[in-house]
Amino acid sequence: MVSRQNDRLILASGSSARRAVLDGAGVPFTARPSSVDEAALKPTLAHLSPADLALALAEAKALDVSRAEPDAWVLGADQTLELEGGSMDKAEDLAEGRARLAAMAGRTHSLHAGLALAKGGQVIWTHLGRADLTMRPLSDAFLDAYMADEGPQALSSVGVYRLEGPGAQLFERVEGDYFTILGLPLWPLLAELRRIGIIGT
Repeated sequence: MVSRQNDRLILASGSSARRAVLDGAGVPFTARPSSVDEAALKPTLAHLSPADLALALAEAKALDVSRAEPDAWVLGADQTLELEGGSMDKAEDLAEGRARLAAMAGRTHSLHAGLALAKGGQVIWTHLGRADLTMRPLSDAFLDAYMADEGPQALSSVGVYRLEGPGAQLFERVEGDYFTILGLPLWPLLAELRRIGIIGT
């Protein structure tokens, strides 16, 4: 894909999964993780639903980098996990991760993936994707083996799984966009990138 000479896209994220999605789709970009302190910001957003929280965090990340790179298009992204109305943060350690999987086993949770494009310190476009995932019942033996195999990399996801890896074995049903599950709803984003000229039509 060819970008316009003066149009650059910056991904305001350090997520390897999001970078892989953009790379795989042939989107030209550079990565510059935002300096947003999510732990400090989230208490001020506690009144938001899990879906709205994902969008608010995506906007904050896009704006943070856009202020430093005003001439570029900046893509912010965030994902939240909702279980029975409550939002979860990433597990702190493997024991907490295992307990989370045990709590989600046999139940359905939702992933909300927020995207925000900013330029010149202003948010120009947003999108919110959702996927509903139903875990199968999980035995203690399976959980022990899964956590041992995945190790600390499982903690990179709020759900303690990589659907593109062994985490696929956790589920019996998934409803929604695969790219939304990876944290980057791709097709709406590609449509907007075509509209603004980052990729060709």
